[in-house]
Amino acid sequence: MWRMVGCNHRQASVDLRERLAFTSEEAEAALRELRRRSPDQEAVLLSTCNRVELYTAASDQGGMLPSDELLRFLADWHRLPVSDLQEHLVQHNGPSAVNHLFHVASSLDSMVVGEAQIASQVKQAYELSIKADAAGPLMHAAFQAASRVAKRVARETAIHRRRVSVPSVAICEVATEFFSSLTDKRILLIGAGEMADESMRYLREAGVQHVLVTNRTQTRAEQLIVTHFGQVVPWEQLNQQLIDADLVISTTSAEQPLVTYDQFLRLHEARFQRLLLILDLAVPRDFDPQIADLPGTYLYSVDDLQSACDKNLAERTKEYPKAERIIQEEATRLLADVQHRGTGPVIRQLREQAAQAKQDELTRLFARLERAGIDPQVRSEIEQSFERLVNKLLHPPLASLRHAAEDGASHNGLLEALRRLFQLDQ
Repeated sequence: MWRMVGCNHRQASVDLRERLAFTSEEAEAALRELRRRSPDQEAVLLSTCNRVELYTAASDQGGMLPSDELLRFLADWHRLPVSDLQEHLVQHNGPSAVNHLFHVASSLDSMVVGEAQIASQVKQAYELSIKADAAGPLMHAAFQAASRVAKRVARETAIHRRRVSVPSVAICEVATEFFSSLTDKRILLIGAGEMADESMRYLREAGVQHVLVTNRTQTRAEQLIVTHFGQVVPWEQLNQQLIDADLVISTTSAEQPLVTYDQFLRLHEARFQRLLLILDLAVPRDFDPQIADLPGTYLYSVDDLQSACDKNLAERTKEYPKAERIIQEEATRLLADVQHRGTGPVIRQLREQAAQAKQDELTRLFARLERAGIDPQVRSEIEQSFERLVNKLLHPPLASLRHAAEDGASHNGLLEALRRLFQLDQ
């Protein structure tokens, strides 16, 4: 019914994932092509920096492309040899594919468990499938349920409430506890790489409206503030900015410390012992650790912050059983709902056929009895008896069908048997 073919950070290297990645435009085109090749097959394509996963579904197994054809489709789309993918792509079928999707949407399958972005990425992939006319009843059911799972895990567990990245802990826990508010503080961000980019996002989350950015290559600092916000200051003004700052976040990749103890000692005197918080997120460190010994200066390194990250991650892990129970509940609910939808037409036809046969026989019988002067009370008793008889005859097959759906068992064979036995329309 459902299938997933793809890879994530566990199975494939960054290089392979980059070669397999789809832009939104490419994903839409690929989905339309899949729909053209297999009109009865629904599809959703999820492509992020950590995963490329193609979900497909069809009410009839014959309407789905085999896994090896899906693998070849991905390879051909990116002009890659199939052999490059065979060892790295995995597949999930049926309930396993649903279970995997729910783990992805709720961030239990993420590189950083509890990351907030994945739920919106799953939603965007589903919406793109709708736009490409590649989603149908099964994908609607699965991805709407996945959204429900993500919301329940976020609401009913503490997985998302513990920060586990160094910048998030540094800014949203250390800095916000150190200062009652960051909105009125002079903030200096040193560096313009990935760590600086992530830091900018958490500064915005903490309510910061303005930040000064400096970097050896000024153009990169300018690119950073275009993406986020802030003001670029020349690298040559670093010392003066350190004198004026309340909070310093340093993220460079320099091989030697940017600020030595002796250098900072002169700046410290010019600060007149005003409080300064330095979050040194660089590896190697940008600030000499001895600086932390100076009055009014608080210096946190990556090692200091990593211990807090590890503690938070351990707390998130404790929430796994709660999240797993939610996933199991919703997977069972989804499968039962879909199975019931599949049995609905058969049950309706069976009841309608039985009702028609009952009515035909009653009409024939009453036509004969009317001539003999049947009592109205007797007529009513006969109608009720026929109704009970039909219900008793239908109960065993319909109960078996419902139980198969509720248990999540494969009931296609049972449906087909009922169609043939009772000569129902296909």
